[in-house]
Amino acid sequence: MAVAERTDLVLKTTQGRGVLAATILGSGMASLDGTVVNVALPRIGNDLNAGLTALQWTVNAYTLTLAGLLLLGGSLGDRLGRRRVFVLGVMWFTVASIGCTIAPTAGVLIAMRALQGVGGALLTPGSLAILEAVFRREDRGAAVGAWSGLGGVATAAGPVLGGVLVGVAPWGWRLVFLINVPIAVAVIWLSERYVPETRDDESSGPLDVTGVVLAALGLAGVVFALTEGPRQGWGAGLVAALVIGVGLLVAFVVVEARTSHPLVPLSLFRSRNFTGANLATLVVYAALSGALFLLPVVLQRSAGFSPVAAGSSLLPITAVMLLLSSRMGRWASQRGPRLPMTIGPIIAAFGIAMLMRIDESTSFATDVLPALLIFGLGLSITVAPLTSTVLAAAPVHLIGVASAVNNDVARAAGLLAVAVLPGLAGISQSAYDHPAQLATGFHHAALIAAGLCAFGGLVSALMISDTAERPEEARPVDPTLNCTNCPIGAPNVRT
Repeated sequence: MAVAERTDLVLKTTQGRGVLAATILGSGMASLDGTVVNVALPRIGNDLNAGLTALQWTVNAYTLTLAGLLLLGGSLGDRLGRRRVFVLGVMWFTVASIGCTIAPTAGVLIAMRALQGVGGALLTPGSLAILEAVFRREDRGAAVGAWSGLGGVATAAGPVLGGVLVGVAPWGWRLVFLINVPIAVAVIWLSERYVPETRDDESSGPLDVTGVVLAALGLAGVVFALTEGPRQGWGAGLVAALVIGVGLLVAFVVVEARTSHPLVPLSLFRSRNFTGANLATLVVYAALSGALFLLPVVLQRSAGFSPVAAGSSLLPITAVMLLLSSRMGRWASQRGPRLPMTIGPIIAAFGIAMLMRIDESTSFATDVLPALLIFGLGLSITVAPLTSTVLAAAPVHLIGVASAVNNDVARAAGLLAVAVLPGLAGISQSAYDHPAQLATGFHHAALIAAGLCAFGGLVSALMISDTAERPEEARPVDPTLNCTNCPIGAPNVRT
């Protein structure tokens, strides 16, 4: 039986822990599949006779539908109920995962990955918005920090798990999708038992279907062109796809500014903290996604690591984030986000740059471990304060949309990094087939990713304020607009 609506939960209670477990496992399932596939790519290529471009689409088909529909997922959660849409997303994601497990060809796998992304778009913004909407104010930083840290563990543990499963047999990569089934069962049970239902009572009027279509098609056009351009050459068709995609994204902004019920209220971007945190997200997550896409591949194909060894090499990131993320979230809540969001990306950039030592004679202990420890430290300092800053800058009734915007920015950054970074770094299909050339290309990619990450720290230093208030906190508001039992001026919560 579902629990009643509450918006003042204490984290260290049975229900509070149940809510946290449900949201971490749900979002972790989507994050896991975002990275678990990376280490399996060489084996998928061999088993399904897929080249580099097909492997890029195996990653990007998932991220493309995820990014294209995240805003819709956040809006539906605010309107229909965040728990309801979250659970629906978990179910959808699981069915698509089973489709990936039995895919007979690369084309079918890519299609199933795209359907997985739809489910991820429904569940991901809800997981963060639920935290922001149900926990009391003093517990939100710790809740978001735990969500970020343990979610980061899922992201970093994905390659490890993928390596173990891929090593079972040539078809072992199929098992990386099947593991979602028991996780989904646990998430649904926890959600029905512990998670209160919350929604935005101010949401009314028609859903912004035009905005959904423009955002999804615009992003699809841009990513398709950038992924296929390096392989096919920039002919008239791909140039047209890029121009049309950019044009549709511009049209999306124009429509959102004029419609009475926008998918993304542009008023959110009047907050300097909201805008700055999303800009930092764009460059930091581009660096993160590009590095984690290429690292397991170069470790296997250039350095000679087995799939298990390549995946396990990322465990230091998992350990550091598990140890520090919740603490960083609480620290940022008490002292302000500007300092951690400035120094965190810069530290992470040093870690990424150190990966340039990887070549055909790489030693894990001297060449990989120190880099990943520093990389993990930087991420731990950055992620929880960044996420909390985005949610705290949004009005309470728009936390689902704010969460979706930030998730969408992160996913779009990953899409663009996976599509563009190999080409920028000189990693062609020919280089992919030659270990020494692949290692050289990876060195270029690591340098680019490090520069992006450091730029994220600069953006935070210039744009993030420690004193910014959520709009409702700056003046009294009618509490009936947001919840039934929160005091006037008290903020709600968020991913």
